[in-house]
Amino acid sequence: MRHLSRGLEGPAGLALRPFVLRRLPGRVAVAIRSRGGNEEEVPHLQGQDPPVEGNGLDVAYIPLLERAEAEVGADWDGMTFLEDNNDKHTGRTLLMPEYVHKAFRGGDVKTALRWITANQTEDRVNSVFGMFSCLATALMLKSLTLMTLLLQLGADVDRRDFQGQTLICSMFCPEMLSECGVIERARLLLSWGASFPREVCVSTARMYGRHELANLLESELGGRRCEIVNLSARPELNGKTCVADEYLPDSNRYRVTLETKSKAILVIGPGKLKRRDRTPQDCGYYIEFKNGRTIRHDFDSSEECQAFVAAMNRDETQPAVTEEAEARAERAAAELLAELLAELGLDDSPHEAPTGEDQAKKSKKKKKKGGKKKRK
Repeated sequence: MRHLSRGLEGPAGLALRPFVLRRLPGRVAVAIRSRGGNEEEVPHLQGQDPPVEGNGLDVAYIPLLERAEAEVGADWDGMTFLEDNNDKHTGRTLLMPEYVHKAFRGGDVKTALRWITANQTEDRVNSVFGMFSCLATALMLKSLTLMTLLLQLGADVDRRDFQGQTLICSMFCPEMLSECGVIERARLLLSWGASFPREVCVSTARMYGRHELANLLESELGGRRCEIVNLSARPELNGKTCVADEYLPDSNRYRVTLETKSKAILVIGPGKLKRRDRTPQDCGYYIEFKNGRTIRHDFDSSEECQAFVAAMNRDETQPAVTEEAEARAERAAAELLAELLAELGLDDSPHEAPTGEDQAKKSKKKKKKGGKKKRK
């Protein structure tokens, strides 16, 4: 059996680092800890048994440790953040300002969306505050509308959290599975293409009595948005999109709801359905946020929806400024006004210089006073 160093060099020392320990099977982690030191020197991870004196390390595990060392790097200090090369978000993650996070948590959708849309080049819709992204925060708030608005803006439905879990996987915990509306949130994420480990999620849902959710996830197209293809009985439906609401095992068919204004319900075989996930450009229906209210737009075809979304994007107004920019503009206007008053010798007033907002109010009052009188 090959010798493993008990010091800080070599695979055994590397394995004692928590980041690597989490990547190893439980048996490997326990064995490595027993070779690297006692329980006081190397505390065991929560949920795992402490090392037992005399545990040996199976020679079969050594290549796994060496592979981990090659991936992480022998000179890694155990503290520096390591990026996941398998994650498509290889760049730096944008941090969400605290006031925006508070707006999310407080239900102030207007402030949150204004910050997100102010600069589209920064991918603000995928920003994070602490451990949570915008979409994860909306999920915890149980807000389907806010989740939809973020997905329309390009939120990544499969972005992984600090534990390496996708958003839909994070729902399969006792706290969330005990909440109301969990299946509706799962359906929304599935229609936007969320990926998940089927066996694990199905068994977890059944363990906590969520059989409807388990049945939905167990089928290949359950909850997915699909396109109807090769339906000879009703060729006019070919190309139409629908959502697979329920799998009917007795007939090996799906009960689907058409994405039309009529919301017709049909029963179609899996061979006539082709998965077609929602995207910001092809979302099936569109939720518009305007003047603090949401308006849902339904369409009779996906082409009609795409044309509507394209028109909305073309007619976008100038990006809204942030609260910090507004405050800076107010201060600059007040300072400029103070300088002008000083030059005119009118700065001996004990009152503070009015802000731009006060000036606007005064100008409106002057217009009302000087307006034309109505003819009798």
